[in-house]
Amino acid sequence: MQMKDENVFIDIAKLHTTAKGVLRIARNLSIAEESSLSYCIAVINDERTDVVRRGKNLYYAGGDIVVTVNASSLTIITAHRLKK
Repeated sequence: MQMKDENVFIDIAKLHTTAKGVLRIARNLSIAEESSLSYCIAVINDERTDVVRRGKNLYYAGGDIVVTVNASSLTIITAHRLKK
């Protein structure tokens, strides 16, 4: 990510994903389905994570993971590893 948007504040308690989102995240990150949501929230909560808003989505980049969140519904859409 190129810049950090200091003006993005979200209510972590309202973050959620869909059933298909859980499957997509687990597949993309090679983690258990049960831990998909908590893993993404941990990335978002990390103080070293950068956030950028592009259009309707927020992109949280922490380590080698990018989590995509719809800014209005607070739905975690997907997460993936950055390519090296």
